[in-house]
Amino acid sequence: MPLAHEILIVGGGHAGAQAAISLRQNGFAGTITIVNRENALPYERPPLSKEYLAKERSFERMQIRPAEYWAEKEIEIETGCEVVALDRRAKTAKLSDGRELSYGKLVWACGGNPRMLACEGADLRGIHSIRTRTDIDAIEAELGEAPKRVGIVGGGYIGLEAAASLSKLGHDVVLLEALPRVLARVAGEQISQFYAQEHIEHGVDLRLDCGVHSFAGAAGRVTHICLANDEKVACEMVIVGIGIVPEIGALVDAGADHSNGVKVDRFCRTSLPDIYAIGDCAEHSNPFADDAVVRLESVQNAHDMAATVARHICGVEEPYNALPWFWSNQYDLKLQTAGLSIGHDEAVLRGSLSDRKFSVVYLKNGVVIAIDCVNNAKDFVQGRRVIEARVVASGQDLADASRPLKDFLP
Repeated sequence: MPLAHEILIVGGGHAGAQAAISLRQNGFAGTITIVNRENALPYERPPLSKEYLAKERSFERMQIRPAEYWAEKEIEIETGCEVVALDRRAKTAKLSDGRELSYGKLVWACGGNPRMLACEGADLRGIHSIRTRTDIDAIEAELGEAPKRVGIVGGGYIGLEAAASLSKLGHDVVLLEALPRVLARVAGEQISQFYAQEHIEHGVDLRLDCGVHSFAGAAGRVTHICLANDEKVACEMVIVGIGIVPEIGALVDAGADHSNGVKVDRFCRTSLPDIYAIGDCAEHSNPFADDAVVRLESVQNAHDMAATVARHICGVEEPYNALPWFWSNQYDLKLQTAGLSIGHDEAVLRGSLSDRKFSVVYLKNGVVIAIDCVNNAKDFVQGRRVIEARVVASGQDLADASRPLKDFLP
């Protein structure tokens, strides 16, 4: 007979951990089990490419809760195993170690796996991704004490944060981005240009419009990145940061509706009975993107989806309706983003890029829909309220950085 669990949470990242925490906070007294494929208690992932890689933060300080918390709250955590198959009719989950667990309700919070390049030489030693503590520990072990030349593929958050962390440690970094600008999928052109220049000034060899064709090596280890233009870039290590592939295989095999992630409704329910999905792997209709279907990779999304599911399980039907927000630390710069700038038709600069403290406000049909803030926490806090209020404003008025954004609230 499969072991019975009232709530089975699949995934021990931020989303899974927060689902368990929120269930207890909402008064759920039944059994809760988290299945985590890592041999670790739940920990924060954002510091991996920032403070942890830069050796500015210990792993102990990244734990979401200490071991005593999980024991006190009677939340069981199964580490070192994962769910490989689901039987939606029998309501059972098969684990990689052969065991079967039955569930009353299941919360899928598996996030995703790093997207790697499918090209010649991609299996050479020395090519890494950044997703887990084990990834960073392996990178640090190979780097050792002597400076290395590191090639980074991808100019998104992960790639730029890794470049900043490694350059601070004295390594020689070359960053390759296939698109014409960095942060192209998450920020406007002014932010992209500013961050590109910052990295160049910090010694990063930044190359845009630069596609990777393959990797070359010697004795089974990477030595060069071969570009689409036939150029070869010498390196002693490669970090690939080009996004994730949602980990939803068992859900798909069980018949869940999916596209670029598993589809969920406004209460984070999948199409499978008594199965929810939250975090990086879940596609949902977002009210701050004109109800477009999006899949968000952020702590905010993981936290708020987890809270929505916990309330729903406990009988409170409050739909997921949270404003998306993100952040990135690079060098002495803190980029904070609120809202989704998808489809914006105007971008307004508040302040001066040369001051290294400014914001860019995004509008669509005169409505403020998003804001990027660099070293400008005040604009970020007030900008979130402006976006939530669907404020209509002129670009000329918003450009006046001496005028607080809260003045635009109704």
